[in-house]
Amino acid sequence: MARLADYFIVVGYDHEKTGSGEGLGKIIQRFPLKDLDDTPFPQGIELFCQPGGWHLSKERKQPTFFVVVLTDINSERHYCSCLTFYEAEINLQGTRETEGEEESGLIQPAEVFAPKSLVLVSRLDYPEIFRACLGLVYTVYVDNLNVSLENLIANLCSCFVPAAGGSQKLFSLGAGDRQMIQTPLHDSLPVTGTSVALLFQQLGIQNVLSLFCAVLTENKVLFHSASFQRLSDACRALESLMFPLKYSYPYIPILPAQLLEVLSSPTPFIIGVHSIFCNEIHELLDVIIADLDGGTIKIPECIHLSPLPEPLLHQTQTALSLVLHPDLETADYAFPPPRTALSQSKMLFAYCSQDKEVRGVFLRLFAQLFQGYRSCLQLIRIHAEPVINFHKAAFLGQRGLIENDFLTKVLNGMAFAGFVSERGPPYRSCDLFDELVAFEVERIKSEESNSSKMLKHVRELAEQLFKNENPNPHMAFQKVPRPTEGSHLRIHVLPFPKINENQVQDLIQDGLVKNQSVQPASRIEKKCVVPAGPPVVSIVEKSSSVFNSAQRLEVVRNCISFIFENKILETEKTLPAALRALKGKVARQCLTEELSLHVQQNRAILDHQQFDYIVRMMNCTLQDCSTSEEYNIAAALLPLTTAFYRKLAPGVSQFAYTCVQDHPIWANQQFWETTFYSDVENQIRSLYLSSKEDNHPQYLKQKENNSEGNTQEKTAMDLAAEQLRLWPTLSKEIQQQLVQSEESMVFSQAIHFANLMVYLLVPLDTSKNKLLRTSATGDWESGSNSIVTNSIAGSVAESYDTESGFEDSENNDIANAVVRFITRFIDKVCTESGVTQDHIRSLHCMIPGIVAMHIETLEAVHRESRRLPPIQKPKILRPALLPGEEFVCEGLRVLLDPDGREEATGGLLGGPHILPAEGALFLTTYRVIFKGTPHDQLVGEQTVIRSFPVSSITKEKKITIQNQLQQNMQEGLQITSAAFQLIKVAFDEEVGPEVVEIFKKQLMKFRYPQSIFSTFAFAAGQTAPQIILPKQKEKNTSFRTLSKTIVKGAKRAGKMTIGRQYLLKKKTTGTIVEERANRPGWNEDDDISVSDDSEMHTSGTLKASEKSTMEQLVERACFRDYQRLGLGTINNSSTRSKTEYFRITALNRMYSLCRSYPGLLVVPQCVQDSNLQRVARCYRHNRLPVVCWKNSKSSALLLRAGGFHGKGVVGLFKSQNTQTSAPTSLESSSSIEQEKYLQALLNAISVHCKMNGNNTLTIRPTIALSPGTERRASRMSTVFKQVVPGHLDVNLSNSFARGVLGYRDKCFTHSNSKSGRVYQGVWASLRSSSRFISTQMPFLDVGARLAGKDGSPSYSSSNAYFQNRLTKRQASLYVFGEKSQLRGFKLDFALNCEFVPVEFSDLRQVKTSFKKLMSACIPSSIPSDPEITFLKALGESEWFPQLHRIMQLSVVMSELLENGSSVLVCLEDGWDITAQVVSLVQLLSDPFYRTLEGFRMLVEKEWLSFGHKFSQRSNLTLNCQGSGFAPVFLQFLDCVHQVHNQYPTEFEFNQYYLKFLAFHYVSNRFKTFLLDSDYERLEHGTLFEDKGEKHGKKGICMWECIDKIHKRSPVFFNYLYTPVETEASFSQVLKPNVNISSLKKWDYYTEETLATGPSYDWTMIISKCSTLDEPDQRDESSSHSKRKIVWPCYDDINKVQPDAITNLLNEIERLENKLHQNPERWQQLWERIKVNVKEDTKQDNHRRHPSGSSAVMSANLHSYQKRSLLHVPDSGLGEEQNANNSPSNGVERRVTTLYNQFTSKNDENRSFEGTLYKRGALLKGWKPRWFVLDVTKHQLRYYDSVDDACCRGHIDLAEVESVIPASPTIGAPKHTNEKAFFDLKTSKRVYNFCAQEAQSAQQWMDRIQSCISDA
Repeated sequence: MARLADYFIVVGYDHEKTGSGEGLGKIIQRFPLKDLDDTPFPQGIELFCQPGGWHLSKERKQPTFFVVVLTDINSERHYCSCLTFYEAEINLQGTRETEGEEESGLIQPAEVFAPKSLVLVSRLDYPEIFRACLGLVYTVYVDNLNVSLENLIANLCSCFVPAAGGSQKLFSLGAGDRQMIQTPLHDSLPVTGTSVALLFQQLGIQNVLSLFCAVLTENKVLFHSASFQRLSDACRALESLMFPLKYSYPYIPILPAQLLEVLSSPTPFIIGVHSIFCNEIHELLDVIIADLDGGTIKIPECIHLSPLPEPLLHQTQTALSLVLHPDLETADYAFPPPRTALSQSKMLFAYCSQDKEVRGVFLRLFAQLFQGYRSCLQLIRIHAEPVINFHKAAFLGQRGLIENDFLTKVLNGMAFAGFVSERGPPYRSCDLFDELVAFEVERIKSEESNSSKMLKHVRELAEQLFKNENPNPHMAFQKVPRPTEGSHLRIHVLPFPKINENQVQDLIQDGLVKNQSVQPASRIEKKCVVPAGPPVVSIVEKSSSVFNSAQRLEVVRNCISFIFENKILETEKTLPAALRALKGKVARQCLTEELSLHVQQNRAILDHQQFDYIVRMMNCTLQDCSTSEEYNIAAALLPLTTAFYRKLAPGVSQFAYTCVQDHPIWANQQFWETTFYSDVENQIRSLYLSSKEDNHPQYLKQKENNSEGNTQEKTAMDLAAEQLRLWPTLSKEIQQQLVQSEESMVFSQAIHFANLMVYLLVPLDTSKNKLLRTSATGDWESGSNSIVTNSIAGSVAESYDTESGFEDSENNDIANAVVRFITRFIDKVCTESGVTQDHIRSLHCMIPGIVAMHIETLEAVHRESRRLPPIQKPKILRPALLPGEEFVCEGLRVLLDPDGREEATGGLLGGPHILPAEGALFLTTYRVIFKGTPHDQLVGEQTVIRSFPVSSITKEKKITIQNQLQQNMQEGLQITSAAFQLIKVAFDEEVGPEVVEIFKKQLMKFRYPQSIFSTFAFAAGQTAPQIILPKQKEKNTSFRTLSKTIVKGAKRAGKMTIGRQYLLKKKTTGTIVEERANRPGWNEDDDISVSDDSEMHTSGTLKASEKSTMEQLVERACFRDYQRLGLGTINNSSTRSKTEYFRITALNRMYSLCRSYPGLLVVPQCVQDSNLQRVARCYRHNRLPVVCWKNSKSSALLLRAGGFHGKGVVGLFKSQNTQTSAPTSLESSSSIEQEKYLQALLNAISVHCKMNGNNTLTIRPTIALSPGTERRASRMSTVFKQVVPGHLDVNLSNSFARGVLGYRDKCFTHSNSKSGRVYQGVWASLRSSSRFISTQMPFLDVGARLAGKDGSPSYSSSNAYFQNRLTKRQASLYVFGEKSQLRGFKLDFALNCEFVPVEFSDLRQVKTSFKKLMSACIPSSIPSDPEITFLKALGESEWFPQLHRIMQLSVVMSELLENGSSVLVCLEDGWDITAQVVSLVQLLSDPFYRTLEGFRMLVEKEWLSFGHKFSQRSNLTLNCQGSGFAPVFLQFLDCVHQVHNQYPTEFEFNQYYLKFLAFHYVSNRFKTFLLDSDYERLEHGTLFEDKGEKHGKKGICMWECIDKIHKRSPVFFNYLYTPVETEASFSQVLKPNVNISSLKKWDYYTEETLATGPSYDWTMIISKCSTLDEPDQRDESSSHSKRKIVWPCYDDINKVQPDAITNLLNEIERLENKLHQNPERWQQLWERIKVNVKEDTKQDNHRRHPSGSSAVMSANLHSYQKRSLLHVPDSGLGEEQNANNSPSNGVERRVTTLYNQFTSKNDENRSFEGTLYKRGALLKGWKPRWFVLDVTKHQLRYYDSVDDACCRGHIDLAEVESVIPASPTIGAPKHTNEKAFFDLKTSKRVYNFCAQEAQSAQQWMDRIQSCISDA
């Protein structure tokens, strides 16, 4: 029985304490007067009565009621029901005067009302009963009923209620009321009424589920609402959804205003506050706020809510939706079921049952979540109290939810700990949840798919929950008087009377006496054995294919039996396979079982070899354990590690545990606890099963009753349940004995574990202090993964040669760490499992002794183990070196570990396990080389070589690696190379750490040589690489260093006036000397000091005379190319012919104009050299616009420059420092010069084009691009308006990228056109200017094209007319610049020049992307997440979008050039993306650059001469060490590779050539790519070959090397190359498809050749250079067997399996050698063959097809490749056809052409044919064509004429929407009938046709219509 009410309290407004403005409440009366013994009086009750604060009111308010929950110190809840009413204040006249004045004058007495609360405090939760009782007290007071309030209150305080169990209690307070209390059946089930349904109605399913997850994962939840009662209900509902878990954190449904700071407490909570405090609560950062009135929840960004695991989340949502929205199913019915109007009571009942159904859904959810939880309970003690632990790791592992965040958090939470302690014991009273989780989970699973069955089950559960709350449905009639309507508004109501306290006290006493006399017997709880239920099963049905596991187990078993039978050879063969098999879980369990079979009496002695094998298998097993099962496996291996041992010497044995200590599991305290508990559980079980020493007869009898068979199956839990049932019946002595025997058993187990822990934690070699790696950190959990700190590592290194004194202190450290760990463990487990304090103390004393003894024994073991003969190791193989290459470090014995690439380890394709390989790591002056042999015995005697150039290393780091052979942890090294290679090695024990340090230092020394002459390109063959620069250059270097220091000093002083006061030896420069004297430095410096870029060096600095310099410059690639292209001459202006518009200036021959440009530059004829200096200042690094290529057909020019100088921060900074006015004038003059220069360029371009017959471009006033100075600020504002220029006549918009905007990889940006018209055209898309003809001509849309819609149609012969129309309205110069530069320039009305803003990847993005590409292609380890596949990693690298942008830009530019517009590229500094784009444009546009000679010229000109910073981008020097590797050139080569893929017949070189360049541009093997510009190369003396100078240090040039190789063998030659001889073909422009989907991964990134190392290092020995010609020695020996096995990652496939042509050439050479003839050069042979083939083809063609085309090989191909990327539709049909099947390379196309050539048209199915006129695209005429309707293929094809064999296009009838008669249009064929016209409408466009006469037209329409309808 329990008291209905503990206290009755009257709380009123406190008039004394109101000075501060906030009112306060005070307790006026309370009953009983003294505190009860079992229930303290609740403190602060006056705060909770008015949670919004005590405020006076000016009106009479309705009485309110709500329930507040208070929690006391014993976490007991007290339910305080508050009924608040307002009463008139009489005594306010005097006390409130001051405040009254402040407010609104004096207040009349009867206008102020103060709140008063009646509070009832109870430990029972019956809100409705309390509402009735308090309401009754209020009614008696307000209606003046003739009832004594004293009686009411006394009856209330002395009323007792039965405990739960479904009983009823009728009572009356004596005011004519009759009330009944209905107790729930089970106390443990929460009572909710309708609050859960209400919560879902307020917030919705998704939000409540979020709150549910938040509460379970211990987040803070805060409700707010304008109603206090709603807050109480919401908190109650949320808490009840957690059942069977109980909420154990602060739970405050209504929080008063004064306590709002509680919200910032660190613990989780469920709290409700009134909405008036909204603003205060929204500042909380880590609280989830639910707005009950608004129906929203707000989850802060910092909180990651773990959702329920799938599939439970989806199932729960579905079930809730079915329950809460039953009308969803019928919502779409045509005849929905009729709606019945429900009465009030029925509505309430429906609502109540919905509430229970929702709870039923959550009960099912918990049953599924905790399914099988009882099988993971570990019983530690039974008597006197059961002690139970929960095995979390096992539960999560078996559920398959190890990774699941949600369940892990729930299991670690306080609520679950309470759940285990409450529901763990096997003998207790059970409730609904116990039955559900034990018996119903299978049913729940099976019903998931069947909603009706599921609903049925939910309703059953709901019924039980409902019955629990309302056990007796026939409710007795309740009657409680209510106050009369509007009673609170009465004017004359006296204040609540003072109650006679003594009278009440006496009445309470009487009541208590009365009640005690008739107290019914309290109901006894029914206890029972808790059903165990099925074991844990995985939450998801795993469909994991067990990869031939039976076979694997067999391998493991065989291997173990071989070991124990001492069959060494068989063991060696099967061991690698067995170790691989141990990666499977089943195999690991199998191993522990098999090994335990070989243990007799806890010991098993082995010989050395056996011991070694067993230890390796154990290590392998532990290594691969996942966290889910490692506890079980490690626990199973624990006894085995102390069982297997070997004899080292008399009296010295080594146990297996000394060799498996490296695994972090041993330092994991949780593992030891779990293992200890499971052992204790087994001991408890055997204690109660064995009845040998048992001397309690009662207990024995009990045992004997059970059948024998039964006892075997009894689990510890079953036994415990039995014991707990018997416990009350046992005598005190027997109880005592049982408790003692259990305690001593746990104690002995603790001793045993302390020993085991000592064995595994004290390292064998105490000097190497392995444990410190884990235990020195102090935090056990995290410690298991921490790495040795430096100081520790240092102390370890020192201890090798320290004296014995230090040795001891070292041991002490270890001993202390181990003792600390074990004592902490002992404390925890012994305290939890109830071991007595004395026993714990004795254990504490014992541990240090055990540790010390063990360390002593280990010393002897360690000493003896080192005397064992070493294991036979393979011989170190020395790698072959290149000429001049030398060893720096001798080979370090290592194990090459497999990385993330799977090919060499069998992988998915299978194949041999080449890795791990044993061998040695070498460092030479050029490479890092590993050479060794595979460890797997079955692979054979292959050598494994992995190497890369030292200079390509991007990352080198120390790692701790799992040695695959010894299965222990070892120091290792991982080196990554930019040549896409990775060496990951574990050092052998014989390699000391100091040796590794030396190796690393040498590696760094050769990675960053001190000067370029220390690089391998120069140092090859020199004994000591010289570091000083050559003598004749010394003066030069000193000048550089001097100038650098001076400049630095000058910078500090704020003046930069040095280095300018000199004259170049040229008359023209005399004019600008004075201006130059105090010009401030103009450049924002890139990565080198100011002097490098902006200082002009005197001709004196460069020693070579001008004459010789000129001679040498003329030999450079640049000049040769200028001459080839006819870009002007170099002679003086007087003799120059007038027709030339461009000239070659030698102003930069001393690199005084621009350091990073070549010596000779092409500039407009009319610009004087003297002006170039000024123009250059307007561009970054003085890189002014110069011509680099000319389109020979359209004469358009390609120019390149650096980005414009903006007024950046640096510019402003410099202008502040200069006080004089000269710089300002200078600056402006520079701008004017720049404008003039651009004007000159434009004039020259326009006239140049005219001269070349392209007279469509007219000269117009040009655009002036110059940095806006202060004076031009007003004009600049127009630039900003230019985006939508309201007042300009000219439209400056670039709609270059219409259609691109939403596109992720957008390349261009877009600004709106002034006129609202949208142009569809090419040049429309390039500029939507008002000079366009506004016809609806369907030009192609560049924007859409840039967005990647690339169904490029072919050009047709009728293109010339169209092209002509286009060229009339295009700008003559397009400037491609950065978006940011657009702002800095004023744009005069220049209609001939267009600025195109471009977005491109900056260097930082390129570097990041490259890093990701590397980790995708050469991952250091196999990713743990199976989701992360190679292709996904490749996609995430963003490499392809970057290639896409570069190629897209290049294709657009090449088309502009082809169409006669010139292009100027000024992006970034002009040496990265500019170089990529400019060279790619030339490659696409000019077939010369696709030859070997041409490509060399392109790279020399655009990359080397124009100053791409090779050294800096590839980190080749010491000073750019930290800048990161930026593969700009590699990106360019990849783009070339992409084009090569699509046009394999267009390139003279093959893909191997590109790979060769990609490898060697970072290798430092050749001098070609060293240094950053021609200037630097000249300065170092490497630019020109000095013939006269006998200088040994020439270095090797890569191009010469390639030439030599190419002469000897066709290794770089592309056999598919078919150059076209005709002149017209010279302008053959390639138009590759640039969609990301068309780009292919370059195999350079992923291929490797483990047989020989990279195949790009050719030995430069004159006798034989080509490896392709070299007969391989191995092949010779095995020549009798023709069969070869080729492994993709091992062999060089091109060499082992050469293509047919190479094979034939090799064969011819072999035969020539055999016949002792001089071998003929392969190129001559190839030319002869080609001529013969051509003649054969011609004859063949004439024989077969007299009228056919003869040039099968080339002509067809080129007609195809002429398709445009700017889709110019020549005719709709052509477009259709090509869009459907545009092949992506020439070969496919050639095959189709060949095929089409020989198919006669009679083979086709022609159901109807004839001539029709078809109208071309816009502005084209009507042409007669021969049309064929093909019913079979379902298409309408057309041919040029009846005889035409080749189909010109087709319309797919599947796309035809309608065919309708049409009216004639302009330009239609004359003399045709009006009715002969008809239109064919497809989903893409409308085709206009015209037949010969009306009848024929009708026939065609009918035929087509019938075809469509048939389909």
